[in-house]
Amino acid sequence: MSKYEKQEELKREELSQEEQLLKTEANNTKLTDDSKNVKMTDACEESRTENTAGENKMGTMPMGKLLISVSLPMVISMLVQALYNVVDSVFVSHFDQDALTAVSTIFPLQNLMIGVTSGLGVGFNALISKSLGEKNQKKANDAAKQGIFLELIGYAIFLLIGLFGIEAFMKSQTDVAKIIDYGVDYGRICCICSFGIFAQMTFERMLQSTGRTLYTMKTQALGAIINIILDPIMIFGYFGLPAMGAAGAAIATVIGQCIAALLAIYYNLKKNPDIQLSLKGFRPEGDVIGRILSIAVPSIAMVAVGSVMTYGFNRILFTFTPIAVSVFGIFYKVQSMAFMPVFGLNNGMIPIVSYNYGAKQPDRMLKAVKYTMMAAICFMLLCLTAMQVIPDLILKVFDAQEDMMAIGIPALRTMSISFLFAGICIVCSGMFQALGKGVYSLIVSLARQLIVLLPVAYAFAKFTRNLELVWLSFPIAEVVSVILSIAMALQTKKKIIDPLKNSVKTV
Repeated sequence: MSKYEKQEELKREELSQEEQLLKTEANNTKLTDDSKNVKMTDACEESRTENTAGENKMGTMPMGKLLISVSLPMVISMLVQALYNVVDSVFVSHFDQDALTAVSTIFPLQNLMIGVTSGLGVGFNALISKSLGEKNQKKANDAAKQGIFLELIGYAIFLLIGLFGIEAFMKSQTDVAKIIDYGVDYGRICCICSFGIFAQMTFERMLQSTGRTLYTMKTQALGAIINIILDPIMIFGYFGLPAMGAAGAAIATVIGQCIAALLAIYYNLKKNPDIQLSLKGFRPEGDVIGRILSIAVPSIAMVAVGSVMTYGFNRILFTFTPIAVSVFGIFYKVQSMAFMPVFGLNNGMIPIVSYNYGAKQPDRMLKAVKYTMMAAICFMLLCLTAMQVIPDLILKVFDAQEDMMAIGIPALRTMSISFLFAGICIVCSGMFQALGKGVYSLIVSLARQLIVLLPVAYAFAKFTRNLELVWLSFPIAEVVSVILSIAMALQTKKKIIDPLKNSVKTV
């Protein structure tokens, strides 16, 4: 669950930052109902309103219905985002097995790129929402413009990586020439043309900051559909085009991202009056940039941890066989799709818990966590069952041959054992963020992905040379993380929720 808790954690971090701002303002300055409602809309409404109906909904609607209404748009949005990598890998696997390995190898860098643009979006998104809640239009506009400036810097970094660093990145993991060539083709196009994903993420975050999440769903869906249509055309060379393999997959991806970005820009200019963009007299403002980065850097760091883990794990697997890297890539893609409903539910829970924390309703806080936890565990059990019963069918979607089946079937069954604990960890992490304990989420993530998983995998690889034991490092790391999560959840309950209950009883 490392990477896609990546994209997942990004969105969760985005929501948690904004909802924490709401909680703090509510406790310290006793915001009016209208200003609180404006802040809440970024996480849970499809259009920005300035009445108390949204507020009442968060505090009064039956919990099951509330969770579904808030979470469903997020589930759809995250599933669409996950489609990009899954679709690329499915089509590429039918072109060449080495191309699939190359796409899996370049993935840590691609994931970091998404983490940087989305993390920066988290920062200026939170600042825009806070400024709008304060009725400070100039401050909101400044946050948006400084956010665009930071995103341009982020793009420049990955442009340089695409021009000068891709080959070195590939060679640091494998010496198989064909895999290196495919990876360089795919990674160079994705990085040099990453202006598409940077623009898409930037302007989607602006729409989200004003509560217009329906528009972001449309932009993401359009980008994914275009990618799905163009992938086979570009990869296999239909309609008179040459077969471009991995490079074709990258071209299809960036075209989808660029078109989605154009639509997001259009929506901001025509449908988002809450942010007024003008570059006249623009100059970098250190204080605004500092506030954006103070929120963005932790988000980027959490994704960077996942990228480091994936990079390290790929290097370990290459010491066995490139097929193991392909299998690991397939597991990641399937896991991303499997976890999205849980991540969406979790992201829906965060604003509910945070709102009711500010409203001093501990019973609703606990009920939200309980319902989300139950749903997450049930869904994870379904995913675990699928991985245990039909791993061969899952692998065949990626055109797995006999040699990949021999490695992949036991690998999927072993790594998916971690699903037993994953739902608990995800929901606990969301609760920590909702209550302003984001550092707890970071501790769990570091323990799972760096402190436990990589050392255990390396030890198994070095001292046993048993690939099946290397796969076992995933459930081992997840067990450690669930122990940490439960311990910190109990501590959080003792220090935050129980005193809140007592204060409510006293009143």
